Amino acid sequence: MEEIINKVANSALEVFDLEDYYPKGIRSQVDISQWLLEGFLLKEKDFREHLKNHDWTQYQDQFVAVNCSTDAIVPAWASILVTIQLAPFAKKIVNGNIDDLNAALYEELLAKIDYSAYANKAIIIKGCSQKPVPMRAYVLAAQNLQPFARSIMYGEACSAVPLYKAKK
Repeated sequence: MEEIINKVANSALEVFDLEDYYPKGIRSQVDISQWLLEGFLLKEKDFREHLKNHDWTQYQDQFVAVNCSTDAIVPAWASILVTIQLAPFAKKIVNGNIDDLNAALYEELLAKIDYSAYANKAIIIKGCSQKPVPMRAYVLAAQNLQPFARSIMYGEACSAVPLYKAKK
């Protein structure tokens, strides 16, 4: 019987797995609409009173997205005021939803990586993940890897889609 050889494991392919960089921590969302009259009308005095009475400590050491889930037209200062209330407790605050929050976290992390380790290598940006990796993270990873890589593919080694090949 012929020995089965794992050609993928023996190849020179370098796997760039964004899941390896997934920031650990609790993600929360603060929906401003909960403090609007019928979810749509901001009455400043009532809004400020709601913020004053809200338990902000529940967001201690969390990553927090601030948004409004309704179609209300909310003045910019409202999100800023919520951010100011959150600031003493949250690790990071972004305006938007949880996807925007994850994207912002990845933007920070990917900016700190030394990509020179990937110089002249064939790289596969791993496509499947168990964690919520936003599309923006894949785009940023490809942008950051391209100046260094010999080639970039996306997916898994057994079924990778070629994306880039450096000119010789």
